Amino acid sequence: MQTEIDYKELGMKIKKMRQSEGLTQDKLAEIVGCNTSHISNIENNYTKASLNILLAIANALNTSIDYLLSSQYHNCVLALDYEILRTIKDLDVEKKEKILKMIKILWFEK
Repeated sequence: MQTEIDYKELGMKIKKMRQSEGLTQDKLAEIVGCNTSHISNIENNYTKASLNILLAIANALNTSIDYLLSSQYHNCVLALDYEILRTIKDLDVEKKEKILKMIKILWFEK
């Protein structure tokens, strides 16, 4: 059983999400309120993120700490469910219906 955070994996997930949000390290650091080098060090596993910084990063990336750490604990289903809902919550009804149809198609193709 894993009892410690894998900061390398966490850093890679933060980097991937930052890039998918179209943010530079500079911009994320500005939003979070820290130095750009600190974001770089977290992403590259040179330093550990404090809980306060991790919370600020999650908020800046419009996600949750649960999702950032979801691959590191056994019951990641709730975090994944939340992330899916967070991603589609602002879509209009038509787009949500299309997504639902795609899910049903993918589900029944098994």
